[in-house]
Amino acid sequence: MVFRYGRECVKQQNRMMIEAACSIGKRSQARGVLLYGDMIDDYEALAKIGQEKKVELILAIQNSASFEEASLVFKKVLKIPEVPVGRINQVKMAILQGLAKGLLKEGDKWVCLSGIPQSRVLDSLLVLELGVKFEIITSSDLPVLSEIVLPEVFNVILTLALELSIEGKEGRKPVGTIFVLGRHEEVLKFSHPMVINPFQGYPEEDRNILDPRLKETLKEFSSIDGAFIVREDGVILAAGRHLDAAAENIEIPLGLGSRHRAAAGITSLTGALAIVVSEGTGGVRIFHHGKIFMEIEKGE
Repeated sequence: MVFRYGRECVKQQNRMMIEAACSIGKRSQARGVLLYGDMIDDYEALAKIGQEKKVELILAIQNSASFEEASLVFKKVLKIPEVPVGRINQVKMAILQGLAKGLLKEGDKWVCLSGIPQSRVLDSLLVLELGVKFEIITSSDLPVLSEIVLPEVFNVILTLALELSIEGKEGRKPVGTIFVLGRHEEVLKFSHPMVINPFQGYPEEDRNILDPRLKETLKEFSSIDGAFIVREDGVILAAGRHLDAAAENIEIPLGLGSRHRAAAGITSLTGALAIVVSEGTGGVRIFHHGKIFMEIEKGE
């Protein structure tokens, strides 16, 4: 009886938060509400709230079963990596997936709802305007991710980077590495091999990042110095690649080393995207045009 009462209280609070977010969205002329959907038990009831309030809802969901269930009701559902993260990182990953899918763009304003999964309570509300420097997005220059890399490729690599940041290789400390996505011809031109390329000579279908069987192989090779070069369709062209692009005139935050400077340099020169896992802190930083446009702290 106590458990049932507790669940009803959670549902009531979540409904109040969603209705408040919808009202704030309409008053602030936001495009809609972006919410962490793993907190929701009844997606049809949620859809009715959106219809009643005449507000667009986009859900970001980690759990695969919940994602499938929500997709039966909502047209716009984002699958975000299944790694343990806090409220702000939930919003960050939702924004990244929204940008990759083309559902979010620069200049948009969204009301974001998140919470702690263990409690299943939506307890944090944030109004975010994309393209304005803020704690969540550190650069006003937002990339159009879908023009650089396929959304599903970006999602797989981001997930892999977050897993490496949390568990490292074989459960050890975080492994520092770089994934360079897209603009592969230019990236190869401004880089050179540090070791024999472990992916050379294999058919493309056997070295595509979208093949889940490659995950453990990539984790193993992540300890090799240098960068992974990934084509926009997910084919891994090389590992252990030294990035030659100089970044003397590019400013990066104090405390970041040569790996981050190399990522800044190659993205500034080629327009590629780079995802860097920090060996020191386990944080994941995403570079574009020589700048960090988003940082995801090590998972909790």
